Amino acid sequence: MNDTLSSWEAWNQRLKAAVLLGGRVVYHVLTGKIDRRNTIEQMKIVGPQSLSIVLITAAFIGMVFTIQVSREFLRLGAGSAVGGILAIALSRELSPILTAVVVAGRVGSAFAAELGTMRVSEQIDALYMLKTDPVDYLVVPRVVACIMMLPGLAILSFFTGMAGGVLIASQMYDMPTSVFLSSAHDLMSVWDICAGPIKGVIFGALIAIIGCSWGLTTSGGAKGVGQSTTTSVVTSILAIIISDFFLSWIMFTGVGDAGLKGF
Repeated sequence: MNDTLSSWEAWNQRLKAAVLLGGRVVYHVLTGKIDRRNTIEQMKIVGPQSLSIVLITAAFIGMVFTIQVSREFLRLGAGSAVGGILAIALSRELSPILTAVVVAGRVGSAFAAELGTMRVSEQIDALYMLKTDPVDYLVVPRVVACIMMLPGLAILSFFTGMAGGVLIASQMYDMPTSVFLSSAHDLMSVWDICAGPIKGVIFGALIAIIGCSWGLTTSGGAKGVGQSTTTSVVTSILAIIISDFFLSWIMFTGVGDAGLKGF
């Protein structure tokens, strides 16, 4: 019981440190303190190096979703709406949140492990001795890279998921591609298209700040690095899911026209 309380208190303290770190990052970004070379290097790690796993995940999610939905919709005589339903699900939720979870597992954990190793090996202290702010040099480039890359990955994830859905719909259910895409065009709005990149910006900031903060607050040698890496990923995914609820609540709250027709 005491160990559980101690772990909870430690997690709570590190969460507060992450919030403070986020505030410092905002200040440094607004004052233009961005290391361009480090930012470009981090963008390569977050974007191109994560692209393949993000696209593979999106393709199979699109195919699985189409399999689950198509049979029921065809049975109800609404097969022409499958493409639109998939497009809305991908653009609003599946693409941004699955992309964020993949990046949190791949990139966020790397941030925590790298900075945690630097902390326990006293490299962070060496930066202070050289009068270099670790937030400027290490954290801001990673946060900016995630904020810039996540929206693009979410958009590519959406198109790949749609391609997977088209493949399954046409090959397994003999659904014309034109009908599938026309349904997506009819049901989607501009706001649906914007939702994914907007969420990507928020998720990217959360992943980078949590990963970097957990790394910078690491202690206890190699064991501490492992614990920080694991906890940072769990915390990032939890933050993504909770923030996704509030973002969806803000963006899509209300019953809409369909709900009003029943009155």
